[in-house]
This record gives sequence, structure tokens and C-alpha cells, in this order.
Amino acid sequence: TISPTCIRVPVRRAHAESINLTLARPATLLQLRECLGGFPGVAIEDDRAANRFPTPLKASGKDDVFIGRLRPDPSRTTDPDAPTLGFDLFVCGDQLRKGAALNAVQIAELMV
Repeated sequence: TISPTCIRVPVRRAHAESINLTLARPATLLQLRECLGGFPGVAIEDDRAANRFPTPLKASGKDDVFIGRLRPDPSRTTDPDAPTLGFDLFVCGDQLRKGAALNAVQIAELMV
């Protein structure tokens, strides 16, 4: 189950979403990162030490969808290292590439 909130701010051509994700089976944060990072067209940008996270500006003109600010949902667990069903994340993607034209082409290629 996914509960997204799309943030529309005056940027040239990217969307940003804050997502609350509920899994079918508990997972650790590391397992979630590995799973999401394994999908084609997804880039994990989640470096707290360097303060590097996805932004609409960084996503503009790129084909990948950028995922960051990955963290266990604090309403589901108090132990950030324990497996849990709930996670929060932040996602940015170019609305013309991945949000429209490129995404349509990639879906059509899979269908063929």
C-alpha cells in the first residue's frame, strides 16, 4: 500500500512526492534500499552525512526517478534497525521524461 503526497512547487519540469509505504512483509531499511535500488530507472540518493537527497532540480532532464530520505515510519516502529512494515521516502522525477513521454515508451516496449 502506498500513500503518496505530490508536492507541486514552481519548478521547471519535475515532480516531488512524499510517500508512506506499507509492505506485505516486514523488511529492514537496508533490504528496502537494496530492493528499490535494484529496479531499472531508479537511483537512490540518500546521503545524510553529505546532505544529499533528491530534489526536483536534480531530477530535471534525467531519465531516472530519484529516491531518498528513506526511513522507517516512526508510527510503526521505534527501532530503526528492526524489520518493519512501514517506511517513509521522498521521490523526485522529471515529469516529461519519466512522468510522461519516456515512461509511455518504456511501457509500450514491455508490452511488445
